[in-house]
Amino acid sequence: MRLRLGLSTVYGIVKQSGGNIWVYSEPGKGTSFKVYLPRVATAAEPLPVSRDQETAKGGAETILLVEDEDAVRALARKILESRGYQVLEASSCAHAIEIGRRNGAIELLLTDMVLPGMGGSEIASRIRELAPRVKVLYTSGYTDDVIVRLGFTEKGAAFLEKPFTPEALARKVREVLDS
Repeated sequence: MRLRLGLSTVYGIVKQSGGNIWVYSEPGKGTSFKVYLPRVATAAEPLPVSRDQETAKGGAETILLVEDEDAVRALARKILESRGYQVLEASSCAHAIEIGRRNGAIELLLTDMVLPGMGGSEIASRIRELAPRVKVLYTSGYTDDVIVRLGFTEKGAAFLEKPFTPEALARKVREVLDS
């Protein structure tokens, strides 16, 4: 599968790595992006996998997955379904609300923080009106400071930063469902 990353995800990866992005655009001529990453002297050593991180437990709960990037949504769905979860997917906020109206048995809302039309906290509020006991897990490729600048201030919210590994997603979903 070919994975295409959105600009917010690329920005998050570059900033986490201590780098910068330079963008130049001219009408009628196009746009160019230069990504600058810090130089390293040697290759990183692979991290050892501890026993408690080898395989995250799955489940049979119903998850509403709201993600506007097709490749990310498809990958997350595949990861979650391989762990036994029932996944209802939406590519937009309007679609997510429609799914919420039709299916009151949603146990977890897994949503991107930044979506066209409304933000993650607003879609969470709308879904909670339809399924009051739903738990929420937010994801974003933006760094923490950008998320705060965008106005997200929900205390104690469960959050998973993009990009994430399949194990990190499965582990965080289980953690939120068990909380």
